[in-house]
Amino acid sequence: MDSAINLTSVIITDSVGALLLFIILITGGWRLPARKRESRILYALIICCIINCAVDAIASICDGTPGVTIRNISMICNTYLFFFDLIVGIGIVTLVVRHIDKKLPKLQLAFFALVALIEIVLLSINFFVPVVFRLTENNVYERHEYYWLFIAVGAILIVYGCSYYFISKLKNPSLRYFPVWQFLMPILIATVTQAFCYGVSLMPIGFAVAFCGLVICLQNECIYIDKLTGVYNRYELEEIKKKIKRSRQERIGALMLDLNGFKEINDNFSHAEGDRALIAFANLLTDSIQTDGVVIRFAGDEFIVIFRNFKEESVDRYKNKILKNIEKYNKHSGKPYKLSAAVGGEVFTTSGRNVSELMNRIDKLMYKDKNEFYKTHEKKR
Repeated sequence: MDSAINLTSVIITDSVGALLLFIILITGGWRLPARKRESRILYALIICCIINCAVDAIASICDGTPGVTIRNISMICNTYLFFFDLIVGIGIVTLVVRHIDKKLPKLQLAFFALVALIEIVLLSINFFVPVVFRLTENNVYERHEYYWLFIAVGAILIVYGCSYYFISKLKNPSLRYFPVWQFLMPILIATVTQAFCYGVSLMPIGFAVAFCGLVICLQNECIYIDKLTGVYNRYELEEIKKKIKRSRQERIGALMLDLNGFKEINDNFSHAEGDRALIAFANLLTDSIQTDGVVIRFAGDEFIVIFRNFKEESVDRYKNKILKNIEKYNKHSGKPYKLSAAVGGEVFTTSGRNVSELMNRIDKLMYKDKNEFYKTHEKKR
């Protein structure tokens, strides 16, 4: 039986895919300011995709060519292609969740570990008994029954990533800069098309297009990201103000926070340590708020948290959570100083009122809290 693969088409699509990914790599499009972990994940995924394009081309060239050596190469290449789908699928979902929530839920990690274990076992068995794919006597690739399990897992990961994004977007409208569906859809379309149109290879180019879309979305978002702390900047605050102004009636929760004794940290321990304190404080805020609100670095050591469509009576729960997390941080940080924050917060209804009123109000409440702090602490700022 001759190979059903269109070799010319495969090599062209793989080459285009590898070229697109290589351009992203050398231009540094994968680098995200103040988000090193996400940058590393994105870099690793792009490298895997470039390798995938090369391996897919090699597997296609080997398909239908007799010989023991060719058979071994073909087995290794096709096994890698299945394993790649798992790694990149999990990697993309991990990137999405980390980008939105900054950390992975333990249940999700357990699910990923289980799926990875099942697929690795199946691929290992496949070297001895064909259960996922097999090679005929002429080294022609053929699918087997568990091929569809890998397709189903890939589809589940894509649906999960999209669902996670849309649910989170209902809580946090600022995720408009990170439209997950725009880069997951090319992967889904390529996967479905390749599954039902045997002989074409669209998944490598599908991943390449997806990563181009992902990089564009992330770089667009970077305009609104503070380069030091990784939270949103004042550009995002202005966008939120515009949207709130256009809304007829909406309950807004807001907190304004200012680090107490920040000048002392800079003076006694260096400005570099002051930057580290700001980064730590921003991380505490994002861990406390998660997807319920938007954390914004307003100016210097001042931060604002905005909660859209706020349902609670007051912002005290979030204020107490932040202060509790600061206390935990101070116990375990090992730093020669303690973080402390003045906090002002209020719930605001937009109907007939200016957003500036809310900013002025929480600013006054924050400074009232700060004055209380300095009644018992020496003021050095």
